[in-house]
Amino acid sequence: MGSDRQITNLQSVAGLIFWLGICYFTAWVGAQVSPGIASADWYETISKPDWNPPGWLFGPVWTLLYTLMGFAAWKVWQQFGVAGASAALSMFIVQLILNGLWSQIFFGAQEIGWAFLEILFLLAAIIITTLLFYQKSRMAGWLMVPYILWVSFATVLNGTIWWMN
Repeated sequence: MGSDRQITNLQSVAGLIFWLGICYFTAWVGAQVSPGIASADWYETISKPDWNPPGWLFGPVWTLLYTLMGFAAWKVWQQFGVAGASAALSMFIVQLILNGLWSQIFFGAQEIGWAFLEILFLLAAIIITTLLFYQKSRMAGWLMVPYILWVSFATVLNGTIWWMN
């Protein structure tokens, strides 16, 4: 399934910068309350499972995931535009908002239980986005799979931390 949509190379590059930019902006929003920031020092004092990943892993993993997400959205936009993929791209924005909100709830507000509830909605939104992307572009759908896997793991981790504390 394709589209007769024609865009220039400049428009394509600008689109890529836009989609990556909103993903990296979401990362920046989350980083403002993440461990290492004064308000997140409490995270070091709470109980966590032995299989909690080391802190240094989160930056590289999230950088890769936001990059893959941005490329996925760009592929869909590049082929179909906003009008031709409004449901998929709107859902992508919704899951980005939920993504940024999770850090604010978990680290900023230190509400582990509410963060767990929120991450369930986030995971559902990511899965819906992925399915909508896959309908437009198989590549875009597959680019979202690592994100689903990581957030699935993060959901279990969040739930375990809530249970332990």
